[in-house]
Amino acid sequence: MATAEHYDFIALGAGEAAKLLAWDLSSKHGKKCAVIEHGPIAGACPTVACMPSKTLVHLASVIHQTRHDAPIFVHGAAAQGDIKADMAAVIAQKKAVVDGLAESFLGIFADTKVELIRGHGHLVGPKTVAVNGRLLTADTVVINTGSKAAVDASIPGMLDAKPMTHVELLELTTLPDHLIILGGGYVGLEFAQAFVRFGAKVTVVERNDRLLKAEDADVIAELTAVLSREGVQFLTSTTVTSVSGVSGDGVTLHLSGPGPATEIRGSHLLVATGRTPTTSGIGLVEAGIRLRPAGHVAVDEQLRTSVSGVFAVGDCAGSPYFTHIGWDDYRVLLASLTGSPREGGTTNRQVPSVLFTSPELAHVGLREHEAKAKGIPYRIAKLPMAEILRTRALGETTGFAKVLVEADGDKVLGFTALGPGVGELLPVVQLVMKLGLSYREIVDLIIVHPTMCEGLVDLFRSVPPRDM
Repeated sequence: MATAEHYDFIALGAGEAAKLLAWDLSSKHGKKCAVIEHGPIAGACPTVACMPSKTLVHLASVIHQTRHDAPIFVHGAAAQGDIKADMAAVIAQKKAVVDGLAESFLGIFADTKVELIRGHGHLVGPKTVAVNGRLLTADTVVINTGSKAAVDASIPGMLDAKPMTHVELLELTTLPDHLIILGGGYVGLEFAQAFVRFGAKVTVVERNDRLLKAEDADVIAELTAVLSREGVQFLTSTTVTSVSGVSGDGVTLHLSGPGPATEIRGSHLLVATGRTPTTSGIGLVEAGIRLRPAGHVAVDEQLRTSVSGVFAVGDCAGSPYFTHIGWDDYRVLLASLTGSPREGGTTNRQVPSVLFTSPELAHVGLREHEAKAKGIPYRIAKLPMAEILRTRALGETTGFAKVLVEADGDKVLGFTALGPGVGELLPVVQLVMKLGLSYREIVDLIIVHPTMCEGLVDLFRSVPPRDM
């Protein structure tokens, strides 16, 4: 048996939180650190998720805008608007973005003197990891193995159809004739709009009665209308009973739902129905680390597992599946490891989100239907995007913003916006919410004209007065 090598810190997985922790502990606190990763060196976000998908979304937007504007501003053949994407060029641009990030991260590993071990590590004891024939021990072990797209193997023919997940779709160098997407959540909708803009026919199959089931009905209705106008077709309250064929060569989905269609045929199939934690096959149970029923590592508010000195962060720990939450997990754990634990740890933190369709959907705090379900009284203000003058200059006036404010106080409970670039509006609202300030603080701001943030003043000053 190999002689054990000891480290101060070992990360199993190179996700957002783990690599940041290793870099900080090594460069700023003099710790001996190693990060073990058999897949992308920077985790999923920069390589097979956030950054490459948003690159595709951007390129699709460029094509859409060109197609939309050409008949107005361009004469001749280009004005016909018959523009389709060169997917090989799109994927080449995506690869350039990913490769640039990977090179940058490799440089940080070298600069911070964190050892990057390329291999499949697994726990063989509470704080002992085996990898590439080596045996490593550490004072602190962090599990950051992420999650992966879930494919329902119980559907007959599904696995034989070799459906794509977002990983394979991001490598597709030919434009599908007809892309069928299972799932009307964030991943499904972003890709649906992108690929219909690239020039493909796109159908989204959603088992629930509406898309984005967590959102308010007015938001869903507006966004669905936008995507439908662009050509995305939707089948809601529809389940797949079986699949035949192979994605890329042609697939047929047999359906059960309210509509007359009992089957749908397409050239390619993307599964975007959720994610599952990557926690099997790495020795967690054998090391005494408790898992939750859904497979996540069980952690407390300071991200401690059931084994002393072992922590879990990010998707595999059941944190909300966002890179920015992985960043916050890093801050929580760094504070704990350096002797100043954050009060409450991960509890009561803001979970902002943005759906990167056009228009964008941004949200933080309580939604209207959530406030009603919890019996929380509120005042509401709503502002059409067309009243934010910046949207008129952009020619993108679809959507609205709304805010929930305490019924008997002035604190902001929640904020939602559907419009161009509205993700950039979130920090202003988040800061007011974090500090427990009155919404009137936003009303009193002087904001540059004409910007999107200028609309916040009009929205917040339209909050109804308290009932007397």
